[in-house]
Amino acid sequence: MVLDVFEKNGNKPLNYKQVSGQLNIHEDEGRDAIRDILKEETKKTTLKEISPGKFQLVELKTFVEGRVDMTADGSAFIVTDDEFENDIFVAPRKVRTALHGDRVKVYVYAKSKGKRKEGEVIEIIKRAKMEFTGIVKLSDRFAFFIPDDRKMLHDIFIPLNEINGAKNGIKAIAEITDWPPEAKNPIGRIKQILGEQGENNTEMNAILAEYGFPLTFPQEVEQESEAIAEDITPEEIAKRRDFRDVTTFTIDPVDAKDFDDALSFRYLDNGHYEVGVHIADVSHYIIPDSALDKEAFERATSVYLVDRVIPMLPERLSNGLCSLRPHEDKLCFAAVFELDENANIVEEWFGKTVIHSDRRFLESKIATGIERDGLHNADALPHEALQAGVCAG
Repeated sequence: MVLDVFEKNGNKPLNYKQVSGQLNIHEDEGRDAIRDILKEETKKTTLKEISPGKFQLVELKTFVEGRVDMTADGSAFIVTDDEFENDIFVAPRKVRTALHGDRVKVYVYAKSKGKRKEGEVIEIIKRAKMEFTGIVKLSDRFAFFIPDDRKMLHDIFIPLNEINGAKNGIKAIAEITDWPPEAKNPIGRIKQILGEQGENNTEMNAILAEYGFPLTFPQEVEQESEAIAEDITPEEIAKRRDFRDVTTFTIDPVDAKDFDDALSFRYLDNGHYEVGVHIADVSHYIIPDSALDKEAFERATSVYLVDRVIPMLPERLSNGLCSLRPHEDKLCFAAVFELDENANIVEEWFGKTVIHSDRRFLESKIATGIERDGLHNADALPHEALQAGVCAG
């Protein structure tokens, strides 16, 4: 705090009265304490006494911001925004309560010739994370949470009224709620129980949580999705190009986890044929700035893993209203192309559609399935049409 005064004043020489005044300290006891601090910092070579009672920082711009890169022994390197050529070393006891990845303010000591820059953390500007996965350890009077993250070097103290039903040895997610300056360990609460150690589902969810992937949707988001009307009104259909009587199908691998695009096909009276590429119209169901909209923006995309999906939207939308399942009317955006007998594009159209998928095809069964089922007006799709449609999708 005292050193901040010099920094804010462009390292102008100041005496203890001037420093006290800027800190709004006017009583004699407080001003004497400031004078003692100035003398102490002078002995540490942080400050220099350029004339009797006048002090100045040894080096201007001794306060910098950067990101904490923790090491296994509890020390850290502060990666700055090009302030210094090399990272700033911070000894373990001077890291204070900073954690790996935090953005911090650091006081940099005057550099002795030939030595690397060293400093100490004086302010946490922004925490990189407040939630951790790990193991709950219970005793009769308190609990500790041991994080999985190897760069999180502090166990989290959990009061017994904050264990959320967790049992000893269970895998869970804990959230830091406080870290008093005098406390060795942060204080937290058990936010979510993941399950028994070693179980596949538990460990998969722990990995997802550790990297910041949400495991559930907020209640408000789920409620909004459940409140969306399922029926498609005649008024909405009237605003769209109607493809419900046109042969339409989806093509996906056998293990596909969503069905959000489809193809339509039909012959035209002029001897050409028409291929439409339709994708689910999610925007029809999402109100701008709603909880659903904000959550989808935050997630940005669905994440596909070997055995599960972390969806961008709740299941009612991702696997229901916006899934182009067979034998259901669905709202889409589409690109529709009229092609000649050589698959050259003659005309194109882009806009909103309503479709009714006739069949979900697997990749290896497209042509044979269509020939067998005799869908709508397509006795068999020519190879060129399928190729053009698949490429367009």
